[in-house]
Amino acid sequence: MTTISLDSAAPSALEVDAIVIGTLPGDSGDPAAPPRLAAGGQDVDRAFDGRLGDALRSLGATGKAGEIVKLPTLGALPAPVLVAAGLGEETGADALRRAAGAAVRALAGSARRVAVALPAGSADEAGAVALGALLGGYVFDRYRTGERKDPVAEVIVLTGAEGADRALERARILADSVALVRDLVNTPPMDLGPDDMAQIAAKVADEVGLDAQILDERALADGGYGGIVGVGQGSARPPRLVRLAYAHPEADRTVVFVGKGITFDTGGLSLKPTESMDWMKSDMGGAGAVLGALRAIGLLKPKVNVVGYLPLAENMPSGTAQRPSDVLTIYGGKTVEVLNTDAEGRLVLADALVRSGEDSPDLLVDVATLTGAQLVALGTRTTGVMANDDEVRAKVVDAAGRAGEPSWPMPLPPELRKGLDSAVADIANISNERWGGMLVAGVFLKEFVPDGVRWAHLDIAGPAFNKGEPYGEVPKGGTGAATRTLVQIAEDVAAGSL
Repeated sequence: MTTISLDSAAPSALEVDAIVIGTLPGDSGDPAAPPRLAAGGQDVDRAFDGRLGDALRSLGATGKAGEIVKLPTLGALPAPVLVAAGLGEETGADALRRAAGAAVRALAGSARRVAVALPAGSADEAGAVALGALLGGYVFDRYRTGERKDPVAEVIVLTGAEGADRALERARILADSVALVRDLVNTPPMDLGPDDMAQIAAKVADEVGLDAQILDERALADGGYGGIVGVGQGSARPPRLVRLAYAHPEADRTVVFVGKGITFDTGGLSLKPTESMDWMKSDMGGAGAVLGALRAIGLLKPKVNVVGYLPLAENMPSGTAQRPSDVLTIYGGKTVEVLNTDAEGRLVLADALVRSGEDSPDLLVDVATLTGAQLVALGTRTTGVMANDDEVRAKVVDAAGRAGEPSWPMPLPPELRKGLDSAVADIANISNERWGGMLVAGVFLKEFVPDGVRWAHLDIAGPAFNKGEPYGEVPKGGTGAATRTLVQIAEDVAAGSL
């Protein structure tokens, strides 16, 4: 685990293994111009007799976002290695977080102690650098038996900003909470069934002072949670429903988070093709995000009450699995005809959404790796946000942006509801039309939102798992998507702005 601290010293004075500075694109009118040094790099440039820009240009550096260039200092600095991290045209918190993450990840295996001299002139900027460095230092090597690339052990953020110590502590809490989610998503499904995840949630709750309740398969059946029971009945590992609660003694508002927790999704009897199944260990990413957010909230202690639901099941094909055309009774009594067992996430969410009404929420937010259509519409990095209230949708998108997680507002066209009509039940779990699958799933979920409750739905099917190369502070594999967004939403509710 990477540790982090602050220092106001000049980078040239530090005995570290590497120093990270920021670069910006050079003069756009001169393609031969060297990259410009961002604030924080001038002390290093003096150590290079003002020729650092030319040295970087000779190595092909341009200052564009995401660029990482290493060069030896050859005794010009106590640190043997200098890393120039491209910031691009922007130097705000997002750019700083991404650059710090990419730089620290690039130094894994070659540096143990690193000083980061990116332009962190404010507490928010220092927090962004710290968060990026910690997230970029994440490694999941639990199952490796051969040679491992050790992550950077210590990062020193160079800043003199007032309030940076508080920003650093917040960054540490967020990064540890995101790392928890990444670990859960990356864990092989053989080691993370519904009860395994429920017990991890209970342990986290105990550590940070949350109330935790777990319903087992018998309690779920007795309580009428037909969606969770139906999805989980095909697995030898029975389902669970976890309820976590954080209470602030001065709070008068409540937000409820619901996260899809399918610990592995084969599609059930509507079996997925092989190429669509190998990363379905990530199908509990929504429940993971809720758990990670509740962990962070328990430590940050915003003035708001927060409840989190984790409906957990493994969607497997077997002689006991639910069948296409089965009818399930969701908590509260509404019936659903299951036309496709691979549209299972919305079934477990439906139970928890209805149950959330008993918490009298001022705001209800669900988060789920719900549809392949999300990837088709928005790609792998952008969360789709739907809501039953336009203002809520806009404010959730804004909260996600401030948390550094890209999202985009999407509609819930009322005409799509007709496609979910069932000949035998109150509603079907899929539409008979192929178009707008992400929106149709949102329309389905809306049917189970308690009357009068403001609600938003986050589809993180793409952002939750990075099958490509690492970028910025985001690793390959589990990303922890939406964790920071949920924390920001809770803080906005506490502040009365959402």
